[in-house]
Amino acid sequence: MKKLRIGIIYGGRSGEHEVSLASAASVFQNLDPDRYEAIAIRIEKDGRWTLPPEPPKTMKAADVIAAAQLDASAADRGPRAEPLREAHLVAHPGAETLLTLSRTAPQSGRSEVAVSGLALDVVFPVLHGPYGEDGTVQGLLELANVPYVGAGVLASAVGMDKAVMKSVFAARGLPICDYEVVLKRDWLRDERRVLETIAGRLGFPVFVKPANLGSSVGISKAKHAAELRTAMGLAAEFDRKIVIEAAVPRAREIEVAVLGNDDPEASVPGEIIPSREFYDYEAKYVSDDSRTVIPADIDEARTAEVRALAIAAFKAIDGAGMARVDFLLAGDSQVLYLNEVNTIPGFTTISMYSKMWNASGLTYAQLLDRLIALAIERHAEKQLLRTSM
Repeated sequence: MKKLRIGIIYGGRSGEHEVSLASAASVFQNLDPDRYEAIAIRIEKDGRWTLPPEPPKTMKAADVIAAAQLDASAADRGPRAEPLREAHLVAHPGAETLLTLSRTAPQSGRSEVAVSGLALDVVFPVLHGPYGEDGTVQGLLELANVPYVGAGVLASAVGMDKAVMKSVFAARGLPICDYEVVLKRDWLRDERRVLETIAGRLGFPVFVKPANLGSSVGISKAKHAAELRTAMGLAAEFDRKIVIEAAVPRAREIEVAVLGNDDPEASVPGEIIPSREFYDYEAKYVSDDSRTVIPADIDEARTAEVRALAIAAFKAIDGAGMARVDFLLAGDSQVLYLNEVNTIPGFTTISMYSKMWNASGLTYAQLLDRLIALAIERHAEKQLLRTSM
């Protein structure tokens, strides 16, 4: 059987660039080489698409982050010894998915450019955050008419924007906590009015988040007005839209992995027990002190409830392929709140998404096979649609 050529896109312009490298390393090391030919496509932090000489190999996000910090501190070492090989997606259907450009070193003031084409059977975006998980890359792949793993343009965009996501959940009658949405413009115009509105409407404590970011980047917990002002300022550095949520008392963080297209399945739930006050960026990727419990220590009825709600949330945003659905379970009232859907969750072998499926009987390698098959299935269905009268 002919191998499928899988283009794995990773990196990206967002603050989750390093996390993406760790996720991609796990994908590369677990794809069956007898079935797939893996092509590494790295998006640099400045947005350039490149074909690196080798795929990423470090699968632990903390190690990738530490290495990136060392690279940043040595940025004055000079330019790369060899120019990067560029990759450019062909934004229309055709036999070639990518054009690759190799530039020679300038000689006599001129450089030569060699162009070649590369066909891909499936694209696997392993991108976290804006400019990758938010529908932008998915839109390019739709124009190219190539099968790709994961959610489409709409679900990706809604899954990235926490404010729009909550509106969709509310319209479907799904349980969410109280929240406010503030534009950066309004915050800068009248901080006092915004602070008074949030305190009066939600009280304290609250969580303040950039609407369009993941991995807990830019998220703070505010227990009083002074902390709220600081938290708003931080979130505004990352997004033009800020989401403020009422804190769930003594919250337990319950997660469920979803897999499928029109008939999705839910994994056993897991629980995050953070090492810090909440599961922030450091607790997720730097500290080793946070714990995970899979399956989560909840009874059968609550397990069935979170799995059903996870599928309902997935369908509400028109999800496809995969998603991790996060919940907050109030420690006092035991009320369950839907927090968010992540359409490209952390994807290392020790990430919650893969661990929950492993606990449900699906290994990491089998999970990759399923996701690629789902991408091909969804693409084939779309090819049957009419595009003209």
